[in-house]
Amino acid sequence: MAPSRDTDIEGRLMAHRKLLVRLIDMLPPAQRDELAEWLASASQMHDGQEDPGAVEDPAAALQLAEADEIRLLSDRLHLRLGQSQPG
Repeated sequence: MAPSRDTDIEGRLMAHRKLLVRLIDMLPPAQRDELAEWLASASQMHDGQEDPGAVEDPAAALQLAEADEIRLLSDRLHLRLGQSQPG
């Protein structure tokens, strides 16, 4: 049975996360730490909205999905490195 389109996309995202974490893990410690800090910062929307889902806006939905994906990557990196999340 072939995977659904959603399952296929999620599987690809998971593979990309694993690859990115592995590549980041191979960086020298100073660069890796700098990138980990950027990921933690970039995973939060800075538009001042308390509830980004309160207003339906395709652009906001895309930004929210991007921030969530970066957060997942950041979480995975910190878990792999055995570090606690910054902040």
